[in-house]
Amino acid sequence: MKKIRIGNQTSFSASDVMEPFEYAVDNGFDAFEWFPDKHNINEGWDVNDIDIKTRSHIRTVADTHDIALSVHASLQAEMCDPDKIDIMLKNMDFAAEIGATLVNTHLCIEKGIDYYVDAITPVVREAEKAGLRIAIENTVFTIPKDFNRLFEIIRQRKIVSSGKFGMCLDLGHANLSSFSRNNFLKFLDLLDSDIPITHIHMHENYGDSDTHLPLFTGPAGENVSGISGFINRMHGRDFSGSIIFEQWPEPPALLIEARDRLYNMWKEQE
Repeated sequence: MKKIRIGNQTSFSASDVMEPFEYAVDNGFDAFEWFPDKHNINEGWDVNDIDIKTRSHIRTVADTHDIALSVHASLQAEMCDPDKIDIMLKNMDFAAEIGATLVNTHLCIEKGIDYYVDAITPVVREAEKAGLRIAIENTVFTIPKDFNRLFEIIRQRKIVSSGKFGMCLDLGHANLSSFSRNNFLKFLDLLDSDIPITHIHMHENYGDSDTHLPLFTGPAGENVSGISGFINRMHGRDFSGSIIFEQWPEPPALLIEARDRLYNMWKEQE
């Protein structure tokens, strides 16, 4: 298995739900993430928009081109509310049918970490039965101690087998956290060393808003020390998994440029 894979994601701004995936296939990306992000009847998509035939096609194409698939659960499936479990389960069914191996969802702290763990426990167990891994993503509202507490509880309760539950580190969100504004490395450094980071979202901002700038078009376009420090730390954590660019820029070739530069930096620091 490859140490790291780099890929892109679906986007409501694309002309068609399949366009970013087809771009990934045509340009040799080896990871791709599906994000049901329907904003209204005319923007984005949800899992009901992709029929069984298309799901089978996605799976076949990904297998043929050795593309690791993941699914970012829809925002409607956020697990702050146990009543939304059915939405999450539909997202997981979609993941299994396209051949994805990981489902990503946000950490919700509105009612506390213990409440969140109670809410996600049945989902995590169903995911394990389906052969899926769950990755919990940091939002702009979460700080390292929230994740340290989350994984402490998960270990204490022995909710899931080792390797089936990890963290999705979102660098752009870490850069906006009140705890680490404009210093995503501080966020990473204060995560417990035994937290398994299994998935990464990479995008940039200037600490003002969640702008999802393509890598190397924001601060890292002027100074790569932050990205270099991030890579060094991820090597120290022995990271192995997918790094997803969460944007559909104009021109899309910015994704290729970011992938090639990031991959070269990653190899140089091994």
